[in-house]
Formats: sequence, structure tokens, C-alpha cells
Amino acid sequence: MKLTEKRTVLEVKTAAKAVTETKLLSGRANKPGSTQRRRRFLLSLLLLVLLLLICSIAIPPGTEGEISSEVWLTTGDQTNLLTQKAPVAFTNQDSSQETLNIKVNPEIRYQTMDGFGAAITGSSAYLINHTMTEAQRSSLLGVLFTEEGIRLSFVRHTIGASDFSVDEQGRPSSYTYDDIESGMDYGMEHFSIAKDADVVSLLQNMLKKNHAVKILGTPWTAPPWMKYGEKTYNGWYLDYTNPKVYAAYADYFVKYIQAYEASGIPIYGLTVQNEPAFTSPGYPSMSMGAEEQARFIRDYLSPAFTKQGIGTKIIAFDHNWGLGEAYARQVLGDAGAASYIDGTAYHCYEGSAEAMSAVHHDFPDKNIYLTECSGGQWSPDFGDNLSWQMDHLIVGAPRNAAKTVLFWNLALDPSGGPTNGGCKDCRGVITVNPATGDVEKNVEYYALGHASKFVDPGAVRIASTRYKGKLETVAYENPDGSLVLIGANPGAEELPFSVEWNGKAFSYSLPPQSAVTFKWLPGSGSRS
Repeated sequence: MKLTEKRTVLEVKTAAKAVTETKLLSGRANKPGSTQRRRRFLLSLLLLVLLLLICSIAIPPGTEGEISSEVWLTTGDQTNLLTQKAPVAFTNQDSSQETLNIKVNPEIRYQTMDGFGAAITGSSAYLINHTMTEAQRSSLLGVLFTEEGIRLSFVRHTIGASDFSVDEQGRPSSYTYDDIESGMDYGMEHFSIAKDADVVSLLQNMLKKNHAVKILGTPWTAPPWMKYGEKTYNGWYLDYTNPKVYAAYADYFVKYIQAYEASGIPIYGLTVQNEPAFTSPGYPSMSMGAEEQARFIRDYLSPAFTKQGIGTKIIAFDHNWGLGEAYARQVLGDAGAASYIDGTAYHCYEGSAEAMSAVHHDFPDKNIYLTECSGGQWSPDFGDNLSWQMDHLIVGAPRNAAKTVLFWNLALDPSGGPTNGGCKDCRGVITVNPATGDVEKNVEYYALGHASKFVDPGAVRIASTRYKGKLETVAYENPDGSLVLIGANPGAEELPFSVEWNGKAFSYSLPPQSAVTFKWLPGSGSRS
């Protein structure tokens, strides 16, 4: 007889013995009213016996204390889209003979995660604010930022205009927060975030849905009057011959943070310049070399933040993986600047995620952020995109020390717009039909969801076996102790494997070009 059956029988016998003893005692009682009380007492004991008998039937032998993992699946053929599947139970099975055995080890710990998300650009804000009804907008924000959907926890926004910025009519628009027709404005007398009205409104509504979302600001350009040579939004660089320009630009960031916080929008972090090694005559941009950025942070920006008591994190670089190692080594190699820099940020468009690990190896006390990657119509196949994004971003970036994974535009229209001179075929996390306000969830939504819905801010990445190019995995321990394992099969064949944790294991088979998330709570063994 098994342990569960033995215990149930013992409980039944004990209850029956109690009933017998009660009967014997009841014969000695002769006080008025005692018969009715004895009957109620006997009835209660009989109900207890019946309950124990029911429990003995309801508990299948061997399931007491069993720990099961919840399962969510997305398949390349789109028959499953972040679909919750039947749970799988950890057992004492021997997984050592499995060809692919994923071992999850919470004792080996890496970086703490800030979150997953995308950028609320001016174009995204315009579409959501102006082409959707209030009910559609509220529903969408719930799907994006709460437990109703994928619970994004980190967003980026553009400080002033970018290549995806529009005015209140949805027309391309370039601007900064201190635009003047001529002259200089060192005192920031013309500073205003009024042209960010749509972005501010959307961020406020987002925070009402999820007040814990962290916000990162990034400038594409300084005000044109601060630039050397041509006074333009599109390209060039700060006037390095004029120290007053650098001081004014530092004050510009101070006023930006103060204005947004006055609007109820706290700014968690700031990257000093978007893609500082690239400028374009076609849209807002500005170059800033590593040596210049280090000097600006060291001598101007950090002193201004300190003077005003601003705790916003200062993050350097914010450009492609391929350029990251050289730039990071130069800007973080400046001891004066490095003391103020929280870390470095990266984009996915050139190079490989391993560059982040190289920087982390050289500067282990500095954080790593993946802040931009965009899907687009250049790659329309759902399964191919899912596989690439899981491999390089959702799995690959955190496994290379990133504490955030952010896509580019949160929302675009079916033609990849509206744009302000930039990418003509980019794809948003969602697509909004401007004629109806209807929403299409793109592959980026599901890729993000496999992490953001289950990995809490403050989760710690833990060790998991990875079969590079065959079975991609990344694992986390949440602050509540729950464990999350994300896996992806980029191949063309179904892939069986086992997951081993704490001396127990389960088996699973992942369809081709698919992603899966497992989540379980240690010590949560139950009778159901």
C-alpha cells in the first residue's frame, strides 16, 4: 500500500474510533437536552468520515506534493499564439538518457532584469490617441501593459522628434524642446514639451494601467542652435568650440526630466544620444564620439544632475552591437565619466549580441541594455521572424548580460508609418488600422510576451542549458520564487527534450519554429 493510501485509511479508522468512543460516552450522559446535542455531534463526526473517504478517492496515488509547470506555446504556423497548454508535471524520471536535457539551476545567478517592451514614438502615440476610440485605446493598453495581455514593463520614448514623429494632424514633424528662429537660448527660456502632448498623454494613460513601467528617454538631436556649422535637425554635431553649448545641453536634459516628472512621468534612465556614430540628412540625428560623450557626461551632465538632485540613470552609447566594444571601452575607460555612467545600450542592426558579453566582461560593474530592434516587411514570414527574435533577442540578449529587451515602434499603421524620413517598411509590435482603430498583433508581440508576461521586473537570470542554434533557452527566478524557463526551437523538425530541476524532470516536444514558456513555483505541490 502506498503512503497516500495508508495515511487515508489511518485517518478514516481514527475518525471511526472517535465515533465509537463518543457513543460509549453518550450512554453515561443523562442531563436534559443532552440527546439532541449528542445527535448533532455524531452527525458532525459522520460528515468528517465521509469527507475523508471522498478525499481518499479524489487523490490519485502518487500525486500528493507533485509540482507542475504551466505551459504557453507559440508555433510558427500560428495555430498557437501564446496559447496556454496543459500543465506538465515534474517526476522522478531519469532524464540523463535524453538527447537534449535542459538543466535549470537557480544557484547560478546572473543579472537582475528591468523588463521588456518597446518605444512609444510620436507616430505610435498619434495612432493610438487619434485613430482609436477611448474604449479601443483602454483595451489596447490593458492588453499591452497588464495581466490581461503581455504586461510590458519597460518603454523607451524619444526626447523631441525622431524619424517617427508627427504633428497633431499626423504629418511628419521635426522639433526639439527649445526651438528658436535665431540666436542662442543658453537660459532655456523657450523650453517646452508642448509638442510631445500625444506622447505625454499616452505615457500617462499607460502608467494608470501599470504604474510600475520604467521609462527610458533618448534624444535623436539637440536643438539646431546648439550645433556646429549648419543649424539643422538632421545631422551634424554639438558646437565643440563653445562650452556654453554643452552647459546648456546639460540643462536641457534637466528641464526635460523635471517637465516629465511634473506631468506624472518619472524618467528611470537616459541614453545620451541615439546612434551617436550615425547621422542622416533625411531625419533628426546627431553624431557624438565616445571621447566627446565621456567629456559631456563627466563635466556637464552629471554635475547638472547632481546639482538638481536628479537620480535618473545615465546610459552611454545606444548604437549597434558591432560598434559597441570600441565605443564602450573608450567612454567607460574614462574614469571620471565612468563613475557617473550606469551602463551602455545597444541596437541589433549590425554585429552580434556577444559584443555585450565582451563589454560586460571588461566592465562587470556596468549594466547592459538592449534598447532597439525592429521587425519589418523585409522579413514577412511569421515563423522565420519568431525564430530569429527568440534566438537573438528574447534568449540571446539576456544570455549576453542585457537587463532589458526593447523593440522599436510600439505601434505603426499597415504601411509602416507615419514616418518622419526614416525606415519605410518597419513593423510595429502591433499594427493599428487608422480607418477603424482595429489592432493586429504582430510576431513581435508574441515574442515579447513569452518573456514579459512571466518574467517580473527584479527577476534574476539563472543558469539553464542551451543548445545554440538547436534549442535556445533562458531561465529566471522571480522575486516571488517562481521559476521561468523560455525555450525556442528554430529548426524545421519537432524537437523532443527534457527539463531537469531539483532532482526532478519532465519531457516535452516543441514543434518546429516555435517558442514555449514554462513557469512553476517550487514548493507548490498540491492535490489537484
